[in-house]
Amino acid sequence: MTAVLDAPAAAPAPPTAGARTPAERPFWLNPGDILALAFAVFLLVAVFFPQALSPWGPLEASPGNTLLPPSLEHPFGTDYLGRDSYTRVVHGTALTLSTSGIAVVIGLVIGIALGSLAGYLGGSVDALISRVVDVLLAIPGLLLAMVIVVSLGFGALNAAIAVGLSSVAGFTRLVRSEVLTVRELTFVEASAHLGGTRRHTLLRHVLPNSYGSVLALVPLEFGGAILSISALSFLGFGAVPPEPEWGLLVSEGRQYITSSPWLALIPGVVIAGTVLAVARLSTLAQRAREARA
Repeated sequence: MTAVLDAPAAAPAPPTAGARTPAERPFWLNPGDILALAFAVFLLVAVFFPQALSPWGPLEASPGNTLLPPSLEHPFGTDYLGRDSYTRVVHGTALTLSTSGIAVVIGLVIGIALGSLAGYLGGSVDALISRVVDVLLAIPGLLLAMVIVVSLGFGALNAAIAVGLSSVAGFTRLVRSEVLTVRELTFVEASAHLGGTRRHTLLRHVLPNSYGSVLALVPLEFGGAILSISALSFLGFGAVPPEPEWGLLVSEGRQYITSSPWLALIPGVVIAGTVLAVARLSTLAQRAREARA
């Protein structure tokens, strides 16, 4: 019995020739990633070359073809003025994505500035910025954006500014947390001892080592900005007719939800698909960075 228990365990079978471990398998072969990439390419073409996807104009009305169901000629049907809904979705891509990008840039830039000052300077500056951030985080983001856009005036650009300002608090808190961690590291202290000014240390050493988590948050904020801007347009605080903004298309289509449900359903599916594709591509990029590390 002792001999049996003390016998060495059998060695694992050698891997089959040509087989790859899970870590070596190409991550881009995931079907969901391929679908997200294909959808992203479609969106990019719709942003820069919308005429390549649809020969119609987004404002081109056809009174004799109102409220037509989806067909080969009109894949998404037509609206109450006879305008091709597919064309309006395609041409609305640039408006929705560009305003969402503006919102993210505003939140990112202001958030990095405030978070860096709060985390690096500390003291009363940190206390003041932190209290302002706490107040902003206590207010729902969409409600805060609605208040800001009412103050600025309606329109797609003002909606982007409002959504961007409402996202500042999240970026500020994350940047502050990262700066507080990095500023205690040895190389930051060495820079100060060697005569580096606060500005030099912050810009050359602290910030370059703090933006990793912030950049990981950008795709998620971009997806949130798409939802927020679409919601503002849906509620009447964003883009104004006849602009083909996605949220506005859903708002116009809800009036015919019983007779022509595709008018509201299809733009809504496009919004949801875009947000999911952005999140999936963010995960794909993270896996790519881990594979290179």
